[in-house]
Amino acid sequence: MDGTEAGSGGTARAAPTGPTESDEPDGSSDDRERLPIGVTLVAAAIAAAVVAPLLWLVSTALGLGLETLVAQLTAPQSLEIAANSAVMVTLVTAGSVLIGVPMAYLTARTDVPFRRALTVGIALPLVIPSYIGAFAAVSMFGPRGEIQSLLEPWGVESLPEIYGLAGTVVVLTLYTYPYVFLTTRAALLTLDDRLVDAARTLNHSRLAAIRRVVLPQIQPAIAAGALLVALYALSDFGTPAIMRFDVYTRVIYTRRFDLEFASMLSLQLLTVTLLILALESRLRGDEVASGGRTRSKRVPLGRLRWPAVGLCASVIAVAVGLPILILVLWLLRSTATGDAGGSLLEVVWNSVLVSTAAAAVAAVACLPIAYLAAYHRGRIVDALERATYLGYAAPGVVLGLALVFVGSRFLTPIYQQLPLLIFAYVVRFLPQAVGTSRAGFLGIDPQLPAAARTFGRSPVGAFRSVTLPLIAPGLLAGAALVFLTTMKELPVTLLLRPSGFETLVTRIWQAEEAGYFGEAAIPALVLVFVSGLSILFILSQEGYDGGS
Repeated sequence: MDGTEAGSGGTARAAPTGPTESDEPDGSSDDRERLPIGVTLVAAAIAAAVVAPLLWLVSTALGLGLETLVAQLTAPQSLEIAANSAVMVTLVTAGSVLIGVPMAYLTARTDVPFRRALTVGIALPLVIPSYIGAFAAVSMFGPRGEIQSLLEPWGVESLPEIYGLAGTVVVLTLYTYPYVFLTTRAALLTLDDRLVDAARTLNHSRLAAIRRVVLPQIQPAIAAGALLVALYALSDFGTPAIMRFDVYTRVIYTRRFDLEFASMLSLQLLTVTLLILALESRLRGDEVASGGRTRSKRVPLGRLRWPAVGLCASVIAVAVGLPILILVLWLLRSTATGDAGGSLLEVVWNSVLVSTAAAAVAAVACLPIAYLAAYHRGRIVDALERATYLGYAAPGVVLGLALVFVGSRFLTPIYQQLPLLIFAYVVRFLPQAVGTSRAGFLGIDPQLPAAARTFGRSPVGAFRSVTLPLIAPGLLAGAALVFLTTMKELPVTLLLRPSGFETLVTRIWQAEEAGYFGEAAIPALVLVFVSGLSILFILSQEGYDGGS
């Protein structure tokens, strides 16, 4: 967080009467002493509010006593849950690498036809929340599902069981492999072709050159994507719940009224999640630049060009086409029976309302933290910034459970009310706003607001008239990300929503539990459409289409 990125070369500044936005960090203790007191206190209060629920949950688990904690951890059910989670995460991660890496290579380094369309299509599973994919999979392949109905006249009375580990792994793999695909493809696009050419001059075959040169260069990107997949799989609640597979998230939710057991499992899950995040951070710190993007020479596939298109298209069809087909089928059937869209406008309005409120609060709350992170260095600033990431690191079911405990005991006036739900969303997704806003601050010359101060503007006036308009694009981008992720958030919404308050995700969840597929069709399609905006944002910002 070197604030000199935002400066203009270390020129001398006029001595201000107090800390101003022109403070330019140089890493010295004198700079840290000049932290703006008001902004720092506000940032500290926000960080404390983010951390408090999780600290209370951790203290509750540790308060059980060492003997009780050890007994709970070594109980057969706890060991089974840990083993299930480990096996599931391992298989999902391996499957995502096996799918994501080859398709990244095909779209980034070969002459496969329709490269740009395939790139977008392969990334599209990120649009569909995994619980909608699980819902569609059960509807298609489950008992009395669509496939069973089609095959029944031919004497097929049952299909292989979709519930359990197999169904969970297949669904999560289909909706997480894009993380590996995107990180790997980005690395392949920046790979210097001269490295491969040098290997070929040593009489290596193309496969040998890939193995000896390409894979070592992109290994950090593959590992980074794989760790993101592992983190997502470990924290996902909807898919294991629908597939009836006992992993941490499902058992925490079903045993949420057993304070001791739920808090102990939450502590375990939070610990494993933080270890994965630490590993991802360490790996990211070890990455090195590969020399900048060069114009890639496409590897000719010859007769394999169209089979390669078929391979990519089949993955897209299963991950994206199948759920959309199921949702449209439900919609047509519910329309024919006249039971579609009841009170849908209210549900959509509720979703937009809480998502907009969460985005607005996050946009305001991120400002003091992003400002300090951009313009100041030191342990205090690092601690404040990292504290805001704890809510994002915690799985939604853990954060929701923590706020259930805290709200029911200490915040009874707002428990099961919209303010607590919105607060939970802000805690969960605040880092998205902090990251984009910090980038906005770094793009501003600190001497601009200082110049406004010389014309008699107060610090607040200079911020409002100069700084805020300049960081507005980053601030709005962060708010948009918070809005989109809030729309899809399932466990926090289920645990903390007010009684009778329905959103798109709760309507989908209730329809799944009751087996009323038609009632889920329109909410799911609306949610997929809104979620699609996020992938468009990612692709437009990062340029993953690959161009020529």
